[in-house]
Parts: sequence; C-alpha cells; structure tokens
Amino acid sequence: MASRSSILTFLVCTALLAVLFGAADAQGLRVGFYKKTCPKAETIVRETVAGFVAKDATVAAPLLRLHFHDCFVRGCDGSVLLNSTKGRLAEKDAMPNLSLDGFYVIDAAKAAVEVACPGVVSCADIVALAARDGVELINGPSWRVKTGRRDGRVSSASEAVANLPSSFGEIAELKAIFARKGLSAEDLAVLSGSHTIGNAHCNAFSKRLYNFTGKGDRDPSLAPAYARKLRSQCPRGDETSIVEMDPGRAVSFDTSYYARVVNGKGLFHSDAALLRDKVTRDLVYQYTGSASKFFRDFGVAMGKMGSIGVLTGARGEIRRHCALVNA
Repeated sequence: MASRSSILTFLVCTALLAVLFGAADAQGLRVGFYKKTCPKAETIVRETVAGFVAKDATVAAPLLRLHFHDCFVRGCDGSVLLNSTKGRLAEKDAMPNLSLDGFYVIDAAKAAVEVACPGVVSCADIVALAARDGVELINGPSWRVKTGRRDGRVSSASEAVANLPSSFGEIAELKAIFARKGLSAEDLAVLSGSHTIGNAHCNAFSKRLYNFTGKGDRDPSLAPAYARKLRSQCPRGDETSIVEMDPGRAVSFDTSYYARVVNGKGLFHSDAALLRDKVTRDLVYQYTGSASKFFRDFGVAMGKMGSIGVLTGARGEIRRHCALVNA
C-alpha cells in the first residue's frame, strides 16, 4: 500500500498539473483572435446584442449571468449552453440554473456569425463577448475580451450544483469557491457588483424573510423595512414571482448596489456576507463612493474570470449549434 507521503505527493502534483494546464490554455487566448479568420465576428456579436438590448434592456443581466455560470462550471467552455441528453442532465437544467435566460441572444449571434464564417467562432467566445457588450450597452464598463476559447463537449447538472456559489452562502464559503477558480476576495467583492442589474426569483432569498434559522425568523442582517417590502412582493411559499435586485435601477449598471449592501438592503444573504470580511467590506465601501474604481476593477475581474479553465488549441471543438455537440 502506498505511504501517506506518496499519496500526498501524488495529489499535490495532480493539482499542480491542473493549474499549469489551465494557465497554458489561458495563454492561448488573445485580443483579436479572429482578426484574420473572421474579422467581423466581434462586430456581428455586438450588433446582435445591441438589437436585443434596444428592444429590452433587461436582457443585459442574463447575458452577464450566463458568462458567470459558464465559467464557474468546467471553465469558460460554453457548456452551460448544451441541452440535456438521454441519461445526462445538463448544466442548464440544474436547480441553480433553471432561471437562466438569454440563450436566444447567443443563438442569434451564433447563427449570424456562422453565415459570415462557418465553423470558426466558438459559442464560448460569443458568451464572453455578449456579456461585455450587454453591460456596455446599458452604460456600464467595457473591457478587452480575449478570445480563442473552444467549446466543451460535456455538461453536467451535478457539477453545476457543486461549483456555483449559493445566494445563501457565508463569506468563508464564498471565498473558498472563488479561490478554487483562481479568483481572490477582491474579485468576489467586485463581481458581486453585477447584482446591480437584473431580477431574482423569490426562492433565491425567501428563507431570509420567513425561516432564516429554521425557527420562522428573519435574517437579522436584512433591514426591517426592506424585509417588509420583500414580504409584500413575495408572500410565503411564492417561488415564482421576481423582484429587481437593485430596485428601480435594474437596467442601470452603477454603484448603487454597494450602497444598498451597506444599508442592509442587499437582496441575497451572500450580498450581506461581504460585510463580514475586512477585504470585501473595505471594497464595498470604496465602490460606494467611486464608480470609476468599480468600473475599472470590474473589467479586470471579468478578464480573470473569462480565462478560467478555457479550452484552446486542439482541445474542445467549435460547435455548429450552441446547444448541441458536433456529431
């Protein structure tokens, strides 16, 4: 039987190899990857997203969320887009992902790109570009998106459950999940700012209103007046109604989310958890008073997140249809 030290050495080496392979793949990304093979790719994606945002600005938030949920499960490989198949439940059908939206925008952008450049641009890259474009089109920050990702062929609902952070998460748990993806506490604080746009279903936070510790109580970190308002919007047992995460500003990408967190009005328990760690708490207060810092840091963090576990080179494939692996 192998000794404990041998087993430990094997595990450490395995983990190190995973990190090294991930870093090597990330180095395969670059700004303007399609400059020669599909020069209009990014313009086509942006124009497609702009068309949908012009009709309904709320679509920007689902596009951003798609990118986040894609990258945190198997890396940024477009696996969140795949349909379930016989015998395998895909990520999009996992409980945390049942409220995902915006797939139709990605499909439309992919179809338009395929007309211009068949079999060249990955769905994973389209998700990354659409997230950036959606945010910028509602007056949020912009950032340079490195491209060159390839699409994965596997999508697992159980992996989504295991890897996505919970809206009820405590700060230590949230930091650990981000650390496993190579992201810092600072990244956690700034990426949480994406909650300044979009909506949420009542079941993502109702425990805070009615049964926080299992004794029919309210989450004490939630401002009482805000809790009363949420109860009026989400009666006990209501799991389908939706509310704005940043009331009155759900299509305005700004720093108001952080002001709400400071005042006990963050919608999720994970929002309130940011105040329980010095690093994240300090950034919450800094972002409250500096939109320029928030925008700058958000773009940097999105770039880091967009490099998680990417497939490049000969790994993966370029899907013809984003919901289906190639035959």
